[in-house]
Amino acid sequence: MIIFEELDEIRDMEPAAVALGNFDGVHLGHQKLISKAVECAKQRELKSAVFTFSNHPRDLLPKAKKVKSILYKNEKAEIIESLGVDYLINIPFTKEIMNMDPVSFIEEILLNRLHMKAAFCGFNYRFGKEAAGNPRVLENIGIDRGFTVYEMPAYRIKGNVVSSSLIRTMIASGQVERCKTYMGRNYEIGGEVVVGNRLGRKLGFPTSNLVIDPDMVTPPNGVYVTYCDYNGVRYPSVTNVGNKPTIGRYGKNVETHIFDFDRELYGKKIIVEFLKKTRDEVRFDDVKELSEQIVRDCREAKEYHEMLAEQERQEQEFSAAARKEKAMPDDDENREDR
Repeated sequence: MIIFEELDEIRDMEPAAVALGNFDGVHLGHQKLISKAVECAKQRELKSAVFTFSNHPRDLLPKAKKVKSILYKNEKAEIIESLGVDYLINIPFTKEIMNMDPVSFIEEILLNRLHMKAAFCGFNYRFGKEAAGNPRVLENIGIDRGFTVYEMPAYRIKGNVVSSSLIRTMIASGQVERCKTYMGRNYEIGGEVVVGNRLGRKLGFPTSNLVIDPDMVTPPNGVYVTYCDYNGVRYPSVTNVGNKPTIGRYGKNVETHIFDFDRELYGKKIIVEFLKKTRDEVRFDDVKELSEQIVRDCREAKEYHEMLAEQERQEQEFSAAARKEKAMPDDDENREDR
């Protein structure tokens, strides 16, 4: 996949089917839209492209509260690439772009630079000055300029319209167990392990610490059942998000204890997948009380992981049995006439 991060970088793009949107989180609705663009490109012998912005357009509005991201740009790019996309245009949303009238946006960017032959967007896609552009504008211009437009209706799961805003709300409120339903994967935080105060090791529960990025949406303080992905292996773990109020005043961070793991990870890259929140972070009267609670947290997390492992085992057995049954010959079809 070829990635363009500045508008002026775009050179010699081949005619493309282009998915348009912000795509933060690349949730299941986004994935469906992008997949349709990829499918169209293959059918029409075009390239597939995703056009998005590296910052949220609302961040440029006067007095607007900064929108926190769900994914880092490299994570976003990896997921989009996995969908079979040829080009990713992930450029800054600037005042110049914000003030372009919708027709100029289509002509100067989508047609002259991206050579768009088919546009794919959601029902609520907006572009151009004062967000005056919408799917109807795209369709009208497309009639004259020879490109088609596919407008995807609201994508619903369990009655809820899937959106990046919904997922941010779930993460920020600690409902991390719901994220996989809408994203197709667990919510996760990744980064390089930093040196902490080493109290966990002294208590018998060594942790791998990650610094919280203030530009990213993060779950509220508390204890979570997690997986820790390191070097291609996924380990059961338990994670505390918070400020460590029992032992002092610290900035918010992520501390993960990996079960049955004794390697030092300082300076290494890890990814922490959040499965379920078990309790809020609280201040204990002393370290002994904190240590006793950590034991209970670990026991609860291990039980949850054991439950997940059993569910996975049963699902694998069911799938294997179904495959075996499907492969068996039909007695009625193969019985010889007697």
